Amino acid sequence: MTVVLQQQAALREYLVADSYVDYVASPIATLAQTLWTQNTETYQYMKAAFEFVRDTITHSWDAQDRRVSVSASQCLSYGTGICYAKANLFAALLRTKHIPTGFCYQRLTLGSDVESGYCIHTLNAIHYENAWHRVDVRGNKPGIDAQFNLEEEQLAFMPRKELGEIDYPMVYAHPLAICMNVLESNQDALSMYLHHLPEHL
Repeated sequence: MTVVLQQQAALREYLVADSYVDYVASPIATLAQTLWTQNTETYQYMKAAFEFVRDTITHSWDAQDRRVSVSASQCLSYGTGICYAKANLFAALLRTKHIPTGFCYQRLTLGSDVESGYCIHTLNAIHYENAWHRVDVRGNKPGIDAQFNLEEEQLAFMPRKELGEIDYPMVYAHPLAICMNVLESNQDALSMYLHHLPEHL
């Protein structure tokens, strides 16, 4: 398990709504309330929100869906997004219930080996019971089995150091511009995924 570092000293920075984590006066607040009425204990709510984003919102590449979602509300509206947008939606669902949630990053090979090139992958971290816990809502498929596990990380990917993959330790309060700029400057999610994802932070 990677030891994570908190970028911002104040936890309130991990509750902020912005243009990407846009949970104020949006359908996200309605969804959050629906999930909350079914899961009124914080842990159960977080798990339900995790499973909703992981399972209900498709990963654009897995679904071969060309639409590019950027913000949390757009990701919810489209029902699809790459990890950057899905992480925005998960953060929004937790922040609207006053649960500090941040963004973490990994550098991974785009395919199975270094010849495929590299990309930056986004996941989330939740501050719960005085500690940060990383979870990954990317979406499961054969070979990927991410679970909501705050005792022991069960992420979509475990970076392979021998291939130059990196687990970055920082928990950021806001999604990084290098990732959001890619979403905002592309109109085809499949082409973006193959050719335009950043390789380094």
